[in-house]
Amino acid sequence: MNNTIGLSVIVASLSLLSSFSGEKNEAWAQEKVPVEPITLSYAFFAPADSFPAVQMKRWANEVNKRTEGRVEVALFPGGSLLTAQNMYDGVLSGVADIGLSATSYEPGRFPLFNLAGNLTGQGVNSTVASQVAFRLTQEFEDEMPGFEGFKVVTAFTSEPAYIQTLDPVRTTKDLEGLDIRISGGNSRALEALGASAVGMSQAETSEALQSGVIDGYAASREVLMDMQFARMIGYVTDYPLTNTLFAALMTREKWESLPEDVQEVINDLGPQMASFTGEYLDEHISKSMEWAQEEEGVEIINLSNKEQEQWDEKLATVNGAILSEAENKGLPAKRFAERMYEMIKEYQTP
Repeated sequence: MNNTIGLSVIVASLSLLSSFSGEKNEAWAQEKVPVEPITLSYAFFAPADSFPAVQMKRWANEVNKRTEGRVEVALFPGGSLLTAQNMYDGVLSGVADIGLSATSYEPGRFPLFNLAGNLTGQGVNSTVASQVAFRLTQEFEDEMPGFEGFKVVTAFTSEPAYIQTLDPVRTTKDLEGLDIRISGGNSRALEALGASAVGMSQAETSEALQSGVIDGYAASREVLMDMQFARMIGYVTDYPLTNTLFAALMTREKWESLPEDVQEVINDLGPQMASFTGEYLDEHISKSMEWAQEEEGVEIINLSNKEQEQWDEKLATVNGAILSEAENKGLPAKRFAERMYEMIKEYQTP
């Protein structure tokens, strides 16, 4: 009887051990199964060495690092996947998970957000302007046409555009009859000063300069070195005009499919990338200006006080008209502009 009981106890113990061992081995096996990484495709229209593309690389590396390799980002700069003409539509249709483009290339699509670029006379560097741009996308998220169905990954901006020409521009009279390239909906400032605004992408500008189609362009000054425009133009007029805004967008559907911890990483990176891009660009512009003057003999033209006052007056009229027109379309343009100027002062305050 005792032997029978003892044998039963031993058998039961072995069975329990076997069961425990099996569960443990199964758990270990599950732990060793590699988690399939999440791959996000990220498209941009300009070359890989342009400042927005530098931001892309930084963002991709940070996402990968902060998710411990769970998220991998495939970068497609230079229009290799989507171009400036179809960037955001391409994201909506699933060609890319994230698309980065200049919203000013589509003025009708982003009428409220683009006011942050269209209003002249801000005179702020890219560090300030970029942080302001991203915060505006957050505060006015539900009131901004064009952002429906999108998640804003980050947003930033160039410094203000400066007129850069083949011949010197010291007065509005010097601008009369000149064909000047500027992006998207930022043409009104140039036209108010007497120039003819020519809409074209940055990639087309070099050939247009060489062939004489345009007499110059208005853009932030890193292009002097990055695009080698300093080899073609001779003068930069030191007066800030409009900004070119950039937004990296992902569809809401794609965003909601991501794990919460990955979403948290991307949210944290939004304002950080705006700040990083602005600081990078400002430092890069300083190097570009130094190179353009020392190596290519580019001259920086300072307007006389009287001439600057005339430019200010003309462009103040343009700003007022832009805001009134936007208000008449039902956009909170004046409130948007007020918040923008408040944020600029906040970031400029030491």
